[in-house]
Amino acid sequence: MNLLFAILLLAPEGQPSEWAKYQPIIMMVAIVAIFYFLMIRPQQKKQKTIQKAREALKTGDRIVTAGGIHGRIREVNETTMLIEVADGVRIRVDKMSVFASSGDIQSK
Repeated sequence: MNLLFAILLLAPEGQPSEWAKYQPIIMMVAIVAIFYFLMIRPQQKKQKTIQKAREALKTGDRIVTAGGIHGRIREVNETTMLIEVADGVRIRVDKMSVFASSGDIQSK
């Protein structure tokens, strides 16, 4: 950025330099690039790891839902899971509501 400002300062007065014409465009591109690499890309990576962890869940795994319900998986379907939260108490939850396996939470 300092190089760009130095080039702009060296331009003759009264005439905008070639760089001065493109400065707003360059700044906008830089802001979009920074936004992408600092916010969007890390979030996409996190979503991919969560999705892989959800796909790896199988019957017998202990899990925690987004609502804080702890249980053991008894059945896995395409979009839902049957979770046993106590002896004989089973609930069906959406796969997207599964936050993590209990082992992942205890290891952190």
